[in-house]
Amino acid sequence: MSTEAIEINADVHAHDEHEHHDSFISKYIFSTDHKMIGKQFLFAGIFWALIGGGLSLIFRLQLGFPDMDLSWLKPLLGGWISDQGKLDPEFYLALVTMHGTIMVFFVLTAGLSGTFSNFLIPLQIGARDMASGFMNMLSFWLFVVSSALMLFSLFIETGPAAGGWVIYPPLSALPQAIKGSGLGMTLWLVAMVFFIASSLIGSINYISTIINLRTKGMTFTRLPLTIWAFFLTAIIGVLSFPVLFAAALLLVFDRSFGTSFYLSEIYIGGEALPNIGGSPVLFQHLFWFLGHPEVYIVLLPALGITSEIIATNSRKPIFGYRAMIGSMLGITILSFVVWAHHMFVSGMNPFLGSVFMLLTLIIAVPSAVKVFNYLTTLWKGNLVFTPAMLFSIGLVSMFISGGLTGIFLGNSAIDVQLHDTYFVVAHFHLVMGSAAFFGMMAGVYHWFPKMFGKMMDNNLGYVHFWLTFVGAYMVFFPMHYIGIAGFPRRYYSFTNFDAFSSFSDLNTFVSVAAIITVSAQLIFVFNFFYSIYRGRKAPQNPWRSTTLEWTTPIEPGHGNWPGEIPQVYRWPYDYSKPGADEDFIAQTVPLSETRSSNLPHEEEALKEGKAQ
Repeated sequence: MSTEAIEINADVHAHDEHEHHDSFISKYIFSTDHKMIGKQFLFAGIFWALIGGGLSLIFRLQLGFPDMDLSWLKPLLGGWISDQGKLDPEFYLALVTMHGTIMVFFVLTAGLSGTFSNFLIPLQIGARDMASGFMNMLSFWLFVVSSALMLFSLFIETGPAAGGWVIYPPLSALPQAIKGSGLGMTLWLVAMVFFIASSLIGSINYISTIINLRTKGMTFTRLPLTIWAFFLTAIIGVLSFPVLFAAALLLVFDRSFGTSFYLSEIYIGGEALPNIGGSPVLFQHLFWFLGHPEVYIVLLPALGITSEIIATNSRKPIFGYRAMIGSMLGITILSFVVWAHHMFVSGMNPFLGSVFMLLTLIIAVPSAVKVFNYLTTLWKGNLVFTPAMLFSIGLVSMFISGGLTGIFLGNSAIDVQLHDTYFVVAHFHLVMGSAAFFGMMAGVYHWFPKMFGKMMDNNLGYVHFWLTFVGAYMVFFPMHYIGIAGFPRRYYSFTNFDAFSSFSDLNTFVSVAAIITVSAQLIFVFNFFYSIYRGRKAPQNPWRSTTLEWTTPIEPGHGNWPGEIPQVYRWPYDYSKPGADEDFIAQTVPLSETRSSNLPHEEEALKEGKAQ
């Protein structure tokens, strides 16, 4: 018996013994199993999505119905509703801040990447677990601590942070500036320190696992595009999150220890503060060095998931596999050199603005490659419209429409006009928020059978998709129009300005659409939890997919495969090959067993003994 075989059997034996002794706490609470940790991130993401979506509805009520009596919210919001039934203006800022923070970091980063990177990486590369189960568990529990601090900040007397999700100084650097600059901002910063530590530990684990623990035959050119997306996302996170950590640390020094990294000469309440020499623009540079890659930390996993689902449900090989990898590599590199296009209005040198404008427009090229490949994969495919497929197509739609508006904002001359209007809000909610959310939903519908051994209800999934898809466009398309017309963002009340009062009807329309869209998510929540307990039992491979996770038992235990880990012989997108018995061939089927469908280069590799 070879050494390798002995190691595998020892591993299996150790796994069986470990599983035998699992207690409730070690299996469901402090679990080191990557699948359980993925599910924990998913449940946390759903919880935070409901909180973040709920907060957005409150400030949309203010914008859509500025004269409405909101006294009925007093039992929930207490003193933040005045005796006249109006929302407190400072709390409005806090709502916007918390909505942005929660949706960007706690839902789309942790909920999406944390769920699917943890759940899929070992299953799709053929590994028993992550490189370090303990680090994986630590990553989740640091996220829980971060979540608890952020949630707690919603209930303190002075309210949560209110400096916007970008927390620009001086609002965030001066605790005495407004209520939300006090304890709420301190809790925000501490929560983000834990969040960044969680993300870094998780990302290092993902990278190490993909490089070191791939099964025999799983070369980099045989990795599913989901794994490539998770791999490059983790690299972006490892390189960019430490910069935000440094920015937050310097901000804490300014707030608590009298330093002046971000504060120059400043008066507050008629009092001259001792600060001198700092610059709030420095913070903007540091923040956006993470802030723009963060767009791709959110988007790349969704794009990877979509690649997998579109190929599977088109029953076609993904078009341009290597081009897709190349485009993701291009996006990864360029994401680090475009951050200053968020700062065209900060007073930077126009020449520098031109450089960042050029780099920003170049990143449209790899993005366009991905869209082209999605469309050509769909073209003349034998399409199967599962809910996951619909959400994937919805992502492509959002990515195109949001990407086109990005071209306007990447141009410095146009951005100066549009920067502080609703055009920007509409753009990033389409290309980043909605597209990533659609990718997340697609992933849940597609891998739910593998997560819970049950099937979700398709009819409820279709209703959920159409209400969300139409609702998202009804919310964000009108925002482009009012943005071009100059309607400003971040305003608590616009009815005092004659120039903007004419948009009150459109704002009401947007708010009603937002209420319908957010309410539609309750259909998903019902379907999700109902299906876990009462759903139809899932078959072994419900979507007839080729990748490794579908070769595990329907509900894989700790260690994923009960015996040896299967070997990989081919790439992950062998769908509808001419001459094949079925319209998919799993990665575990040797080329020697499919002679009738082999391509010329595969036959040549067999003859030369380079393949089996």
